[in-house]
Amino acid sequence: MLDILAITGVIFVLIGIGFLSVRLGVFTSTDMDALGKFVINLALPALILRAVSTRPLGEIANLGYLGAVLFGSLAVFALGYLWTRRVTGGTVRQSTFAAMGMSCANSGFIGYPILLMALPEVAATALALNMIVENLVMIPLVLVMAERAAGGDLTGGRLVRKIAARLARNPILIALVLGLAISASGITLPVLIDRPIDILASASAAVSLAVIGGSVAALRLRTARASVFHVVAGKLLGHPAAVALGLLLMAALGQRVSDPLLASAAVILAATPAMAIYPILAQRYGDDRNASLAMLVMTALSFLTISAMLAIALP
Repeated sequence: MLDILAITGVIFVLIGIGFLSVRLGVFTSTDMDALGKFVINLALPALILRAVSTRPLGEIANLGYLGAVLFGSLAVFALGYLWTRRVTGGTVRQSTFAAMGMSCANSGFIGYPILLMALPEVAATALALNMIVENLVMIPLVLVMAERAAGGDLTGGRLVRKIAARLARNPILIALVLGLAISASGITLPVLIDRPIDILASASAAVSLAVIGGSVAALRLRTARASVFHVVAGKLLGHPAAVALGLLLMAALGQRVSDPLLASAAVILAATPAMAIYPILAQRYGDDRNASLAMLVMTALSFLTISAMLAIALP
Protein backbone atom coordinates (compact mmCIF):
# COMPACT_ATOMS: atom_id res chain seq x y z
CA MET A 1 0.00 0.00 0.00
CA LEU A 2 2.88 2.35 0.76
CA ASP A 3 4.21 1.71 -2.74
CA ILE A 4 0.85 2.78 -4.20
CA LEU A 5 0.72 5.94 -2.09
CA ALA A 6 4.30 6.73 -3.11
CA ILE A 7 3.20 6.77 -6.76
CA THR A 8 0.00 8.77 -6.35
CA GLY A 9 1.59 10.98 -3.71
CA VAL A 10 4.35 12.13 -6.09
CA ILE A 11 1.77 12.85 -8.79
CA PHE A 12 -0.42 14.95 -6.54
CA VAL A 13 2.54 16.75 -4.96
CA LEU A 14 3.44 17.98 -8.46
CA ILE A 15 -0.20 18.92 -9.09
CA GLY A 16 -0.18 20.71 -5.74
CA ILE A 17 2.95 22.66 -6.72
CA GLY A 18 1.16 23.92 -9.82
CA PHE A 19 -1.92 24.74 -7.73
CA LEU A 20 0.04 26.71 -5.11
CA SER A 21 2.16 28.49 -7.71
CA VAL A 22 -1.01 30.08 -9.11
CA ARG A 23 -2.72 30.71 -5.75
CA LEU A 24 0.46 32.35 -4.38
CA GLY A 25 0.94 34.47 -7.50
CA VAL A 26 4.17 32.87 -8.71
CA PHE A 27 2.40 32.13 -11.99
CA THR A 28 -0.84 33.50 -13.39
CA SER A 29 -3.58 31.59 -15.15
CA THR A 30 -2.25 33.06 -18.39
CA ASP A 31 1.18 31.60 -17.63
CA MET A 32 -0.40 28.20 -17.10
CA ASP A 33 -2.25 28.52 -20.41
CA ALA A 34 1.11 29.12 -22.11
CA LEU A 35 2.66 26.09 -20.38
CA GLY A 36 -0.37 24.04 -21.36
CA LYS A 37 0.11 25.04 -24.99
CA PHE A 38 3.76 24.00 -24.74
CA VAL A 39 2.74 20.55 -23.52
CA ILE A 40 -0.10 20.05 -26.03
CA ASN A 41 1.73 21.45 -29.06
CA LEU A 42 5.32 20.33 -28.42
CA ALA A 43 6.06 18.06 -25.47
CA LEU A 44 3.14 15.62 -25.75
CA PRO A 45 3.39 15.26 -29.57
CA ALA A 46 7.12 14.58 -29.14
CA LEU A 47 6.30 11.93 -26.54
CA ILE A 48 3.74 10.29 -28.86
CA LEU A 49 6.11 10.43 -31.82
CA ARG A 50 8.88 8.78 -29.79
CA ALA A 51 6.53 6.15 -28.37
CA VAL A 52 5.04 5.13 -31.71
CA SER A 53 8.10 5.41 -33.96
CA THR A 54 10.34 3.29 -31.73
CA ARG A 55 7.96 0.32 -31.55
CA PRO A 56 7.06 -2.35 -34.10
CA LEU A 57 3.84 -1.62 -35.94
CA GLY A 58 2.34 -4.88 -34.68
CA GLU A 59 2.75 -3.70 -31.08
CA ILE A 60 0.87 -0.48 -31.82
CA ALA A 61 -1.90 -2.26 -33.74
CA ASN A 62 -3.06 -4.08 -30.60
CA LEU A 63 -6.67 -4.86 -31.46
CA GLY A 64 -7.49 -6.24 -28.01
CA TYR A 65 -6.36 -3.07 -26.24
CA LEU A 66 -7.84 -0.68 -28.81
CA GLY A 67 -11.15 -2.57 -28.82
CA ALA A 68 -11.40 -2.59 -25.02
CA VAL A 69 -10.70 1.13 -24.64
CA LEU A 70 -13.01 1.96 -27.55
CA PHE A 71 -15.83 -0.19 -26.13
CA GLY A 72 -15.44 1.23 -22.62
CA SER A 73 -15.29 4.85 -23.79
CA LEU A 74 -18.22 4.61 -26.21
CA ALA A 75 -20.35 2.67 -23.72
CA VAL A 76 -19.81 5.25 -20.97
CA PHE A 77 -20.33 8.11 -23.44
CA ALA A 78 -23.67 6.67 -24.55
CA LEU A 79 -24.87 5.88 -21.03
CA GLY A 80 -23.69 9.26 -19.73
CA TYR A 81 -25.49 11.08 -22.52
CA LEU A 82 -28.74 9.18 -22.00
CA TRP A 83 -28.63 9.58 -18.22
CA THR A 84 -28.07 13.35 -18.43
CA ARG A 85 -30.68 13.78 -21.15
CA ARG A 86 -33.43 11.53 -19.79
CA VAL A 87 -32.92 11.39 -16.02
CA THR A 88 -31.53 14.82 -15.08
CA GLY A 89 -33.26 16.67 -17.93
CA GLY A 90 -30.13 18.18 -19.43
CA THR A 91 -30.03 19.83 -22.84
CA VAL A 92 -28.31 18.20 -25.81
CA ARG A 93 -25.26 20.41 -25.20
CA GLN A 94 -25.13 19.65 -21.47
CA SER A 95 -25.59 15.93 -22.12
CA THR A 96 -22.80 15.93 -24.71
CA PHE A 97 -20.25 17.47 -22.36
CA ALA A 98 -21.39 15.41 -19.38
CA ALA A 99 -20.78 12.33 -21.53
CA MET A 100 -17.37 13.67 -22.59
CA GLY A 101 -16.42 14.26 -18.96
CA MET A 102 -17.22 10.63 -18.15
CA SER A 103 -15.56 8.95 -21.12
CA CYS A 104 -12.44 10.90 -22.17
CA ALA A 105 -9.47 10.17 -19.89
CA ASN A 106 -6.53 12.43 -19.12
CA SER A 107 -4.07 9.93 -20.60
CA GLY A 108 -1.32 12.44 -21.40
CA PHE A 109 -1.24 14.89 -18.49
CA ILE A 110 -1.97 12.53 -15.56
CA GLY A 111 -2.15 8.95 -16.85
CA TYR A 112 1.28 8.79 -18.46
CA PRO A 113 3.21 10.15 -15.44
CA ILE A 114 1.44 7.58 -13.25
CA LEU A 115 2.27 4.73 -15.62
CA LEU A 116 5.84 5.98 -15.89
CA MET A 117 6.29 5.18 -12.20
CA ALA A 118 3.90 2.24 -11.83
CA LEU A 119 4.34 0.38 -15.14
CA PRO A 120 7.29 1.94 -17.02
CA GLU A 121 7.60 -1.08 -19.33
CA VAL A 122 4.28 -0.35 -21.05
CA ALA A 123 3.72 3.36 -20.27
CA ALA A 124 4.58 4.73 -23.72
CA THR A 125 2.74 1.97 -25.59
CA ALA A 126 -0.43 2.43 -23.52
CA LEU A 127 -0.32 6.20 -24.03
CA ALA A 128 0.05 5.83 -27.80
CA LEU A 129 -2.86 3.36 -28.00
CA ASN A 130 -5.11 5.56 -25.87
CA MET A 131 -4.27 8.58 -27.99
CA ILE A 132 -5.38 6.70 -31.11
CA VAL A 133 -8.84 6.09 -29.62
CA GLU A 134 -9.16 9.57 -28.10
CA ASN A 135 -8.01 11.54 -31.15
CA LEU A 136 -9.54 9.45 -33.92
CA VAL A 137 -12.86 8.58 -32.28
CA MET A 138 -13.78 10.33 -29.03
CA ILE A 139 -12.81 13.93 -29.79
CA PRO A 140 -14.37 13.88 -33.31
CA LEU A 141 -17.54 12.39 -31.78
CA VAL A 142 -17.73 15.18 -29.18
CA LEU A 143 -17.12 17.85 -31.85
CA VAL A 144 -19.89 16.47 -34.08
CA MET A 145 -22.36 16.33 -31.17
CA ALA A 146 -21.37 19.80 -29.92
CA GLU A 147 -21.69 21.39 -33.38
CA ARG A 148 -25.14 19.89 -33.81
CA ALA A 149 -26.17 21.04 -30.33
CA ALA A 150 -24.95 24.56 -31.10
CA GLY A 151 -27.46 24.73 -33.92
CA GLY A 152 -24.92 25.74 -36.54
CA ASP A 153 -25.76 25.72 -40.23
CA LEU A 154 -23.10 23.08 -40.97
CA THR A 155 -24.48 19.61 -41.64
CA GLY A 156 -23.40 16.46 -43.39
CA GLY A 157 -20.32 16.79 -45.58
CA ARG A 158 -19.59 20.39 -44.57
CA LEU A 159 -19.53 19.47 -40.90
CA VAL A 160 -17.28 16.47 -41.58
CA ARG A 161 -14.87 18.63 -43.58
CA LYS A 162 -14.74 21.27 -40.84
CA ILE A 163 -13.92 18.70 -38.16
CA ALA A 164 -11.45 16.89 -40.43
CA ALA A 165 -9.66 20.18 -41.09
CA ARG A 166 -9.47 20.86 -37.35
CA LEU A 167 -8.11 17.39 -36.63
CA ALA A 168 -5.57 17.69 -39.46
CA ARG A 169 -4.01 20.61 -37.57
CA ASN A 170 -3.93 18.69 -34.26
CA PRO A 171 -0.23 18.27 -33.29
CA ILE A 172 -0.93 15.02 -31.41
CA LEU A 173 -2.69 13.48 -34.42
CA ILE A 174 0.13 14.64 -36.71
CA ALA A 175 2.65 13.01 -34.33
CA LEU A 176 0.62 9.78 -34.36
CA VAL A 177 0.60 9.64 -38.16
CA LEU A 178 4.32 10.45 -38.42
CA GLY A 179 5.16 7.89 -35.76
CA LEU A 180 3.18 5.17 -37.54
CA ALA A 181 4.88 6.03 -40.84
CA ILE A 182 8.36 5.87 -39.27
CA SER A 183 7.52 2.59 -37.52
CA ALA A 184 6.20 1.04 -40.73
CA SER A 185 9.21 2.19 -42.78
CA GLY A 186 11.78 0.95 -40.26
CA ILE A 187 13.95 4.03 -40.68
CA THR A 188 16.05 5.45 -37.84
CA LEU A 189 15.85 9.18 -37.21
CA PRO A 190 19.15 11.09 -37.30
CA VAL A 191 20.54 12.32 -34.00
CA LEU A 192 19.81 15.99 -34.83
CA ILE A 193 16.10 15.10 -35.00
CA ASP A 194 15.92 12.28 -32.47
CA ARG A 195 17.60 14.09 -29.55
CA PRO A 196 15.39 17.23 -29.60
CA ILE A 197 12.32 14.96 -29.76
CA ASP A 198 13.65 13.00 -26.77
CA ILE A 199 14.32 16.16 -24.73
CA LEU A 200 10.87 17.60 -25.47
CA ALA A 201 9.22 14.28 -24.60
CA SER A 202 11.04 14.14 -21.28
CA ALA A 203 9.62 17.53 -20.32
CA SER A 204 5.99 16.46 -20.71
CA ALA A 205 5.38 14.62 -17.42
CA ALA A 206 6.41 17.24 -14.83
CA VAL A 207 5.15 20.26 -16.76
CA SER A 208 1.78 18.65 -17.55
CA LEU A 209 1.12 17.87 -13.89
CA ALA A 210 1.98 21.41 -12.84
CA VAL A 211 -0.37 22.71 -15.55
CA ILE A 212 -3.21 20.55 -14.22
CA GLY A 213 -2.70 21.99 -10.75
CA GLY A 214 -2.49 25.54 -12.03
CA SER A 215 -5.62 25.08 -14.14
CA VAL A 216 -7.56 23.71 -11.18
CA ALA A 217 -6.41 26.66 -9.03
CA ALA A 218 -8.17 29.02 -11.44
CA LEU A 219 -11.49 27.23 -10.91
CA ARG A 220 -13.90 28.08 -8.11
CA LEU A 221 -16.04 25.59 -6.22
CA ARG A 222 -19.56 26.94 -6.38
CA THR A 223 -22.85 25.28 -5.55
CA ALA A 224 -22.44 21.63 -6.44
CA ARG A 225 -25.16 20.05 -8.52
CA ALA A 226 -26.14 16.39 -8.73
CA SER A 227 -25.29 16.52 -12.44
CA VAL A 228 -21.68 17.27 -11.55
CA PHE A 229 -21.40 14.33 -9.21
CA HIS A 230 -22.81 11.87 -11.69
CA VAL A 231 -20.18 13.06 -14.19
CA VAL A 232 -17.47 12.54 -11.55
CA ALA A 233 -18.77 9.08 -10.61
CA GLY A 234 -19.09 8.09 -14.25
CA LYS A 235 -15.49 9.09 -14.98
CA LEU A 236 -13.69 7.81 -11.91
CA LEU A 237 -15.72 4.62 -11.41
CA GLY A 238 -17.79 3.87 -14.50
CA HIS A 239 -15.08 4.39 -17.13
CA PRO A 240 -12.47 2.03 -15.62
CA ALA A 241 -15.18 -0.58 -14.99
CA ALA A 242 -16.32 -0.34 -18.63
CA VAL A 243 -12.75 -0.67 -19.96
CA ALA A 244 -12.19 -3.71 -17.71
CA LEU A 245 -15.40 -5.21 -19.16
CA GLY A 246 -14.10 -4.36 -22.64
CA LEU A 247 -10.92 -6.34 -21.95
CA LEU A 248 -13.03 -9.36 -21.00
CA LEU A 249 -15.19 -9.02 -24.11
CA MET A 250 -12.18 -8.72 -26.41
CA ALA A 251 -10.65 -11.81 -24.79
CA ALA A 252 -13.90 -13.69 -25.41
CA LEU A 253 -13.67 -12.62 -29.08
CA GLY A 254 -10.15 -14.04 -29.35
CA GLN A 255 -8.34 -10.69 -29.02
CA ARG A 256 -6.93 -10.99 -25.52
CA VAL A 257 -4.30 -8.44 -24.48
CA SER A 258 -1.42 -10.87 -23.99
CA ASP A 259 0.61 -8.58 -21.72
CA PRO A 260 -1.14 -8.33 -18.31
CA LEU A 261 0.77 -5.13 -17.56
CA LEU A 262 -0.67 -3.48 -20.68
CA ALA A 263 -4.17 -4.64 -19.72
CA SER A 264 -3.68 -3.11 -16.26
CA ALA A 265 -2.49 0.13 -17.86
CA ALA A 266 -5.75 0.41 -19.83
CA VAL A 267 -7.81 0.30 -16.62
CA ILE A 268 -5.49 2.69 -14.76
CA LEU A 269 -5.64 5.28 -17.56
CA ALA A 270 -9.44 5.06 -17.55
CA ALA A 271 -9.44 5.90 -13.83
CA THR A 272 -7.84 9.33 -14.40
CA PRO A 273 -9.91 12.55 -14.49
CA ALA A 274 -11.25 13.95 -17.75
CA MET A 275 -8.81 15.16 -20.39
CA ALA A 276 -7.38 18.64 -19.95
CA ILE A 277 -9.27 20.13 -22.91
CA TYR A 278 -12.63 19.11 -21.42
CA PRO A 279 -13.47 22.45 -19.69
CA ILE A 280 -11.82 24.40 -22.54
CA LEU A 281 -13.94 22.72 -25.21
CA ALA A 282 -17.06 23.03 -23.04
CA GLN A 283 -16.38 26.77 -22.64
CA ARG A 284 -16.24 27.14 -26.43
CA TYR A 285 -19.79 25.81 -26.62
CA GLY A 286 -21.15 27.61 -23.56
CA ASP A 287 -21.13 24.84 -20.94
CA ASP A 288 -17.98 25.76 -19.03
CA ARG A 289 -19.55 26.13 -15.56
CA ASN A 290 -20.54 22.48 -15.10
CA ALA A 291 -17.42 21.19 -16.87
CA SER A 292 -15.06 23.30 -14.75
CA LEU A 293 -16.78 22.27 -11.53
CA ALA A 294 -16.73 18.59 -12.53
CA MET A 295 -13.03 18.86 -13.42
CA LEU A 296 -12.22 20.38 -10.03
CA VAL A 297 -14.11 17.74 -8.05
CA MET A 298 -12.86 14.75 -10.04
CA THR A 299 -9.24 15.92 -9.89
CA ALA A 300 -9.45 16.14 -6.10
CA LEU A 301 -11.19 12.77 -5.69
CA SER A 302 -9.02 10.98 -8.23
CA PHE A 303 -6.26 10.66 -5.60
CA LEU A 304 -8.45 8.06 -3.88
CA THR A 305 -9.75 6.31 -6.97
CA ILE A 306 -6.38 6.12 -8.76
CA SER A 307 -4.77 4.74 -5.61
CA ALA A 308 -7.51 2.10 -5.36
CA MET A 309 -7.20 1.23 -9.05
CA LEU A 310 -3.42 0.85 -8.77
CA ALA A 311 -3.90 -1.49 -5.81
CA ILE A 312 -6.37 -3.60 -7.81
CA ALA A 313 -4.70 -3.53 -11.22
CA LEU A 314 -1.00 -3.82 -10.38
CA PRO A 315 0.45 -7.34 -10.23
